Amino acid sequence: MGKQLLFPTDLFDLAERVITENKALGRTIAVAESCTGGLVCAALTEVPGSSAVLERGFVTYSNESKQEMLGVQPDLIEAFGAVSPATAWAMAQGALRQSRADVAVAISGIAGPGGGTELKPVGTVVFARAFRGDEEVNAEQQHIEGEDRAAVRHQAALTALNLLLP
Repeated sequence: MGKQLLFPTDLFDLAERVITENKALGRTIAVAESCTGGLVCAALTEVPGSSAVLERGFVTYSNESKQEMLGVQPDLIEAFGAVSPATAWAMAQGALRQSRADVAVAISGIAGPGGGTELKPVGTVVFARAFRGDEEVNAEQQHIEGEDRAAVRHQAALTALNLLLP
């Protein structure tokens, strides 16, 4: 009998690359997830040997958890919203501060079916990547076309994993 995977093959294969390539560099990672709800960490931990690379993950679904666990400033969320490059930037910085990881990726978005607005429709997802010792954080907003919540979350997880490739 073949090995049973919990995840779609594309997600597992990319997670495997993230683990293998970061392990080769001796680089550890942390992930701060909102709309993906731990999907990225779960995909990474599906890979044997992931403990050498994945330092920790934060599932900060509520605004309060972003503030309490990652130190995101309440006025930042108030001014720009939880789904904004500014908030993703602060989440990635917070994940580095609250971990021993070399690199952190943060994800926040609107997976749907509700919650979207004209300015931020369903499928709006923000990503940020921060490296320890580097003040510059790469943060961007994307629109993910997905027919449903699962498709948006799947695509968001793939994008986050790509950001973790060296």
